[in-house]
Amino acid sequence: MAEQGELSLKAEKISDAVVRRLPVYLRYLKELTANGVTTVSSQELGEKLNLNPAQIRKDLAYFGEFGRKGIGYDVEYLVEKIRQILKLNQVIHVGLAGAGNLGRALCNYNAFAKDNMKIVAVFDAAPEKIGEKINNLTVQPISELKETVRRLNIRVGIITVPASEAQTVANQFVDAGIEAILNFAPAILKVPDNVRIHHADFTIDLQSLAYFLDQ
Repeated sequence: MAEQGELSLKAEKISDAVVRRLPVYLRYLKELTANGVTTVSSQELGEKLNLNPAQIRKDLAYFGEFGRKGIGYDVEYLVEKIRQILKLNQVIHVGLAGAGNLGRALCNYNAFAKDNMKIVAVFDAAPEKIGEKINNLTVQPISELKETVRRLNIRVGIITVPASEAQTVANQFVDAGIEAILNFAPAILKVPDNVRIHHADFTIDLQSLAYFLDQ
């Protein structure tokens, strides 16, 4: 068995599902750290997160072997390693387009800064919003997006504009050299293969929850 300190990535492609579970593990492990818990087993993680312990062990094993038989996982160490896997051990600059209610809420959500994903610029097309302050950020005109993205080394873009404007904004982010986009607009966007895009749609999530009512 590999030493606990080893961090490796298996040659096989890691599925999206595995990557999406890592932040879930990280959030709970950080709760354990805050409560002074130093070790945790996959069984305990599974019970708390309603996941199969074998799945948790398999997910983590893609990146190395961090647990010790009969002891479990060192919580603080595993937090550090998952942050490293998710590249949260570095500051990642984020730009947000759309200074409406959702955009404002995201700018004010301080969890980004805690995980080193920091919104450093916000843009909008509405003249009346330009110059407004949101959590120490000044709303800039969308015309400044390209220059600002490059100047601040912004790597991730968030889109919270109306659906009719979303593709245009996505194109601007892509032209500026953005590497990934989180899209909250209710529209399916097209981006080049080298740009990763995740769609966050509250309506779809709510409607899918309706299926489980009265089950």
